Amino acid sequence: MSFANLARLGRERPLRMLLVNAGDAESLTWSGLVQPLRLAQRLLGDAFLLDIRTPAAVAATGADGWHVALLVADEQQPPLPPQLLYAVLDRCRTATSWGGVGAAVLWLAAAGHAAGVRIALPWALYGDTGEVAEQAILTPHLFECDGRHITCCGGAASIDFALTLIEHLLGSGTGAAVKEALCIDRVRTADERQRVALQARFGVLQPKLSEAVTLMEANIEEPLSTDDIANLVGLSRRQLERLFKQYLGSLPSRYYLELRLQRARQLLRETNHSIVQVGLMCGFSSGSHFSTAFGTLFGNTPREERQRKLAAA
Repeated sequence: MSFANLARLGRERPLRMLLVNAGDAESLTWSGLVQPLRLAQRLLGDAFLLDIRTPAAVAATGADGWHVALLVADEQQPPLPPQLLYAVLDRCRTATSWGGVGAAVLWLAAAGHAAGVRIALPWALYGDTGEVAEQAILTPHLFECDGRHITCCGGAASIDFALTLIEHLLGSGTGAAVKEALCIDRVRTADERQRVALQARFGVLQPKLSEAVTLMEANIEEPLSTDDIANLVGLSRRQLERLFKQYLGSLPSRYYLELRLQRARQLLRETNHSIVQVGLMCGFSSGSHFSTAFGTLFGNTPREERQRKLAAA
């Protein structure tokens, strides 16, 4: 299930969401998540039921028919006691979609609930992954939706995550009203990356992979071939592909293409370069190839992306 597919779940009324606060109520992770959702609740009344509980309260009660359940903790928060954590996770798992925000992403993965699942872990916790790195697929993104699992790295990204949930679960009208109330113009998307995630994790655990990604980021306009990148980092093509598949869930060529397309979307949104110029700046010599690849990844053409910017202006 992608974030876009959460709209199906959003047809449920009333929509029931559980938030379990396992950390500091004053943390950016918690306030960034809960404030937009509380505003949405005020707007929708009984159509959206936001259930906020402590871990102890959740563990003491049975499942309550939640559609979405999230365990939330700031990255500095130490883990809950094992018995309490397992009880909370068991309750959250009864929801249609469930997951964690911030440090809770690591907790649920360490408990064995993210095997083969793409998860957005806070970059500061990458050094604590242990066996989790062998089971889950840790991505550098701000948040992820993989099947029933929803995860967010926390911090400031919690606001973008909450607004994305509101948009898909409760409708674009509610999303627009909440953004206006919070004076937010732009919501970062799920495929945007934590700025230092790759270096923080792979610089220690997989330096060759970190080096390969750095080469890609430095050669957007004139892309290198996979063989060139493998040679430059001292690996065979097969070894490089295995690293990308294991740690990023993608082939080097696909990851590189998405990196260039994300850069192109940023340029379309934030500069006045023509669409042709943007394509060339991101390594696309063919306008049709640029448009097709962009549409496949983002669901709209470069021209439509530029029109959205003009409409917003």
